[in-house]
Amino acid sequence: MTIHFHHLQGCAPTPLAHYLKAIGILRLVAQQKDPDVRGFWRDQHFCLLTTLDEAALEAFFLDEYAPTPFVSPWNKGSGFYAENDKGLGPIERSKAPRFELFRRGIVEARAPLDGITRADAEVRRLKDQTKAKKGAKPARSKDDPDYKKELASAEREFKSLKADLYGPFALVWRGSHRDWMDAAMVLSPEGEPSWPALLGTGGNDGRLDFTNTAMQRLGDLFDLDSVNGVRNPTTKALLKSAFYETPSAALLDAAVGQFLPGSAGGANGTTGPDAESRINPWDFVLMLEGAIAFRGQATRRLGARDMRAAIPFAVASQAVGHATRGKEKDARGEQWMPLWERPASWQDVSALFGDGRAQLGRTSARRPLDFARAIARLGVARGLAGFVRYGYLERNGQSNLAVPLGRIEVAAHPRARLIDEIEGWLDRLQREVNDAPARFSALVGVLSDSVFDVLTREAESTRWQSVLVAIGEVERVQASGTAFKAGPCPTLSPGWLDAAANDSPEWRLAVSLGSAARGYRNGRPFDSVRAHALPIDPKKGWSYAIGADKRLINDPRVVMTGRDPLGDLIALVERRFVEASQAGSGTLPLVAHFGAGARLDDLARFLAGEVDVERVVALGRSLMTIDWKCVQLPRVRVDSRGDRADEAWEALRLCALPFPVRARTIATEPAMFRRLACGDAAGAVELALRRLRASGLRPPLTVAIADSSTARRWAGAFAFPIEPAVVATMADRFQNLTSRETV
Repeated sequence: MTIHFHHLQGCAPTPLAHYLKAIGILRLVAQQKDPDVRGFWRDQHFCLLTTLDEAALEAFFLDEYAPTPFVSPWNKGSGFYAENDKGLGPIERSKAPRFELFRRGIVEARAPLDGITRADAEVRRLKDQTKAKKGAKPARSKDDPDYKKELASAEREFKSLKADLYGPFALVWRGSHRDWMDAAMVLSPEGEPSWPALLGTGGNDGRLDFTNTAMQRLGDLFDLDSVNGVRNPTTKALLKSAFYETPSAALLDAAVGQFLPGSAGGANGTTGPDAESRINPWDFVLMLEGAIAFRGQATRRLGARDMRAAIPFAVASQAVGHATRGKEKDARGEQWMPLWERPASWQDVSALFGDGRAQLGRTSARRPLDFARAIARLGVARGLAGFVRYGYLERNGQSNLAVPLGRIEVAAHPRARLIDEIEGWLDRLQREVNDAPARFSALVGVLSDSVFDVLTREAESTRWQSVLVAIGEVERVQASGTAFKAGPCPTLSPGWLDAAANDSPEWRLAVSLGSAARGYRNGRPFDSVRAHALPIDPKKGWSYAIGADKRLINDPRVVMTGRDPLGDLIALVERRFVEASQAGSGTLPLVAHFGAGARLDDLARFLAGEVDVERVVALGRSLMTIDWKCVQLPRVRVDSRGDRADEAWEALRLCALPFPVRARTIATEPAMFRRLACGDAAGAVELALRRLRASGLRPPLTVAIADSSTARRWAGAFAFPIEPAVVATMADRFQNLTSRETV
């Protein structure tokens, strides 16, 4: 037995119509011709492995293919409520064996429609009475109270009969037309329908009924009046175009709905002001044949009373991870279409769609971020190569379009579980977005995008740092009183340090700043500097700071406003000096976690203006949320031969330490720091040298001069705690017995 390999270049992952077309081809060949056919995705197109060669494959669709009965009698535009409908009528009158199933579906659909048809005819009759004919006045006015009463009564009768329609169909229908119904709607046990976004509202989108349009496209492909339903002259060329993307001049100007946005026409669709839609009838028909694979189920959450429709790989809308942000209030959600690279039978593919959900532990993913987390943790069916993400969005006026939002590769991200730590916080932030100012909404969007990025792309440290920076920015706005009810970011595990670490001075200085506290007792920090960034209590969050007017109380300890990064560092140190003085202490109470202290070469770059201060502070704010009692870091590298800070700054820094220097306690002089923060470097250094000499150290300089901007940078560098080993290296300079002058 020979197996033939078909490259169907016309079946691509995007647009949605072409993706569904590929699924439809696989389903039809498997169910009607070759049960052993296999399909898979390769190089941005669909491939078939089948016993049919190219000629036999084409002959099957041209001469044998029996269409699925697309019948939606619950829709007004389906053709069941019009006499001699141009879509339904020709198929209903046809004699060809290939349309036998379709005719049977129409018969079963018509059975309970007599009452509905009469009610619909009455509504139409009443509406026709208000229409003028050939210049004559209408028989009745729309404003006539009696007319309004009659019309309302007729419409109520129609809606009442239609509402009771779904249950009888679900009980009676069997066969392929029932497959269509299961794809078009999901019925609850009470008979209430839910509408999967893939097929609009039960197989129609606005005025466009998909089923009636498909019937008309079948009429474009086949001679419905012939005994065998033979193909029309252009049908073969159109089939080749649909399969292999060959050019064709036989495309039609017809509606395509949400599935093929690029061919829908309309404004800006061509070089002129307007464009006609261009569609291949095979694309539309095979697209609906593929949509049948996406049948939903009614599910109930444990302990919940409400039912919800479980649609394969469908999630709620969320403007994250793509550049086409919109504010559609009635967006229909998203659907992530799976791609696989290994040959799969129709049974395999059908089972995939039948169990089409992404799991997060015991719960199913309901939002794009959840879906991305599930993919990163391999919480989806194994063997998938990726997903094409589609959003059902309102574009081009009120048209609903299936917009491709990107392709997501399935890959394991070992650190994806770190996002679980902020999952609840993200949910709370999202709930606050609608009532919050635009700047907060924008920052939450940036945070969500950053999280989506680390889950769906290569997990580089810079991407994890972007998440940390975004966390800090959101908290900074919360500290001003916006959306503070969502609470601050929860404590982060040490795994975040591993994920975001890189060999940059900005990162190492941020770690030093983030770990800073008044001290460490048995490895646990107490009085963290986070209290200077947020009005927060380590045990109560910041709920204690909410006043009687439901606003955050102004906390004098919060001095890092985020407006000026260098100013925030200076304000932090100044606040620590104030609190030390109030406690009767003569030191600067800033201690780093073991192994997190600042290095001399990094401090030298900071003082030289070679470090991005804004990034250091942004990262440092977020790293204050780390659970530092669980962190283990290697010892800080001390290289006395590497880059060193200016001797004048080292003299200043030796006078602002929380521990002795070579068994000498050097008392801190707050006035020294105030002068430095005001730009008076010479005065600050003079006070520092005096303190050092009084402590028995011999400074290698007698005076120092620096401009005001350098002096402020010197002051800001005090915010980075240093460890005793680094201090000992600095103190070596001050054992020189030969004084020399440095300017």
